[in-house]
Amino acid sequence: MQTKDLMIETLERAEERFLETLDMMTVEEANTAPNPLLKSVTWLIWHTARTVDFQIAHLAGGEPLYRRNNWETRFNLNLPSDTKDWIHTAEEAQKVQVSDKQLLIDYLQEAIAFGKAYLQDVKESALDDIVDESWEPAVTRGVRLVSTIDDAVMHSGQAIYTRRLVLGQ
Repeated sequence: MQTKDLMIETLERAEERFLETLDMMTVEEANTAPNPLLKSVTWLIWHTARTVDFQIAHLAGGEPLYRRNNWETRFNLNLPSDTKDWIHTAEEAQKVQVSDKQLLIDYLQEAIAFGKAYLQDVKESALDDIVDESWEPAVTRGVRLVSTIDDAVMHSGQAIYTRRLVLGQ
């Protein structure tokens, strides 16, 4: 198994956890933050999809799906279009609400498919390419991919925990 195959498998597992979690909740429950320190399942899924989308788009040299495929308009959130969701306060995160879970599912699945397609096509040797020199040490394509996938794994686990708190199970 190649490195990129492991990355794809890991990304698929995070997606499965998100979808199983969302399936067990109503839209109201998914939109609920169980306390001020935890973000809702809705926010966790939206944020993860955006992270995968934006990071892969950057690596591929293209426009994120969020803008290209009109997800920004479909979500219609009361947030600036350039919102930095990785530093959202609890108040900002609460603005990420949906009236239909399918919106979250569709964006998550499109972003994950985008990530998997990129991983399928990336050459193993390209994983060592420097993609960001603003860090010390400079960030390689492989490190950026691992960071993105790790974020998805972490948030999918948080979604399970949040679901258990919201549902009392």
